[in-house]
Amino acid sequence: MPTTLTINGATAAHDVSPATLLVDLLRDGLGLTGTHIGCDTSQCGACNVLVDGRATKACTVLAIQLDGASVTTIEGLASGETLHPMQAAFKEHHGLQCGFCTPGMVMAGLEMVRRHGHDLDEATVSHELEGNLCRCTGYRNIVTAIAAGAKAMAATGETTHA
Repeated sequence: MPTTLTINGATAAHDVSPATLLVDLLRDGLGLTGTHIGCDTSQCGACNVLVDGRATKACTVLAIQLDGASVTTIEGLASGETLHPMQAAFKEHHGLQCGFCTPGMVMAGLEMVRRHGHDLDEATVSHELEGNLCRCTGYRNIVTAIAAGAKAMAATGETTHA
């Protein structure tokens, strides 16, 4: 079925099966492998992307449901070699760990900024990370990175991507 999506700012028509999940279109159809598949059941958040500016688990939505929507993946955040402030905060505050959950965590952080603004406290970030799993060591650095990324976004005038 023809489906038109704007992905990371580029609008294109895609011929997808009615059963094609967004995550499969992104990874297998478009080579955007920064969106990970961790659980395939909407439990881990590794597949988080922004759909029309809102965090969405790409393993739970069919591509055809999003006809006309704008999708931002982790690959769409940086501007050339310059990381998005949220990505830079993950790097600076060692929130990357093994990196598997990182794209979903970064997108979750952007959703927190959209919903709660740039002044995020530890309790809010910790609570909002429910539904995003890190299997490495813990969440301390991730929580710190998201709060710092939110502040950095305010300092640069950065808002979440649509």
